[in-house]
Amino acid sequence: MPTALVLFHLMAFRVFLEAKVDVAIIEVGIGGHYDSTNVIRRPWVCGISSLGLDHIQILGDTFEKIAWHKGGIFKPGVPAFTVKQPEDAMAVLRDRAKEIGCPLWVCPDLEDYQTDCEPMRLSLAGKHQHSNASLALQLSHTWLQRRCLPDKSFPTTTAENTGVPQAAAFKPCPIVVKGLAETVWPGRTQILKREEVTYFLDGAHTMRSMQACADWFNESSAQHERKASGPVAKVLLFNITGDRDSAALLKPLVPQHFDFAVFCPNIQDASTFCQTDLWNLSISVEVMMTRCLVNEKNWRLHNNLEDVNGTHLLNEDSLSIVPERKADTLVFPCILSALQWITQGRDPLLKDSANRDLPVKPCIQAKAAALCDAAEIHVLITGSLYLVGGALKNLDPESCK
Repeated sequence: MPTALVLFHLMAFRVFLEAKVDVAIIEVGIGGHYDSTNVIRRPWVCGISSLGLDHIQILGDTFEKIAWHKGGIFKPGVPAFTVKQPEDAMAVLRDRAKEIGCPLWVCPDLEDYQTDCEPMRLSLAGKHQHSNASLALQLSHTWLQRRCLPDKSFPTTTAENTGVPQAAAFKPCPIVVKGLAETVWPGRTQILKREEVTYFLDGAHTMRSMQACADWFNESSAQHERKASGPVAKVLLFNITGDRDSAALLKPLVPQHFDFAVFCPNIQDASTFCQTDLWNLSISVEVMMTRCLVNEKNWRLHNNLEDVNGTHLLNEDSLSIVPERKADTLVFPCILSALQWITQGRDPLLKDSANRDLPVKPCIQAKAAALCDAAEIHVLITGSLYLVGGALKNLDPESCK
């Protein structure tokens, strides 16, 4: 049997073919060279975004090794674009393109594109989205050129010192400018405000994306805090999947000075165990909870917090009992119970009678005084796209249907 990811790819190809789509945008699952999406012999155009150290057990532990896998999507004679990369990684991409016979360009800065009046405006927050937007412009522009103007050549400007030429900037049409200004990407630098609680959701799960997430949260939270009527409590809700290094991923978040760091598995609601697509069924709940405790320990080590003997988060007759350490770090058995404790009844949707409140012990509830006394609560949810997806199913169920 194929893996779940391969099965999804096969299903996607079948649906796209039956629907006779005008264009299919295919993103690799892991790496590129050996990925199950890499069966398309003649794509219109290929693109490689900013490289990150992810899936290192499969792809390798350096940018150069990962770049080799990414460059495997290049095809003879098919134009390809990438953004600025570490020098050694760019050299690997250049050599792969030359070996395969693929013309490769580096995208220009977003500021280089011409507009009628105002600078290009992006709806997606974060400086890292500028390079993503430039790559999207080059990919869509190239597809339109090759599809509609097959004889059009691809002008380039000065060559990068890596030997990869830079693609020419151009003047995007108004509908493209409008698209960039109105793009919506749930779970990526997404802000969801619900009365006195503001959720900051970002599915960052690599070192680079987590640093970008920390920078975005620092700036966005400060902007919201300036408008608050009183003190703001900041809470981190975190989890990871796979073999990722939680200590490394948590480190960029330490300077944000969270009042609480909360950890839970990617289980949407422990009372029903619904939405099993959010976690790997080959991993037991016990293993997932153990990983949450490891994440908590790594956070405490980063913050020089001493472990103390504590009680349990949930009453003995509830579904799961997890030892807790101290008021500044807590572990919950599911996303819903974590969100209910964090918001302390201040999110009306989480108080819906359809959602069962998990019975938290009074001694733990008493530790929520900082949350109850705060004028507003800011919650950063990050570390896993599955965690963010599960949170959105609880916080914005209509958009998830």
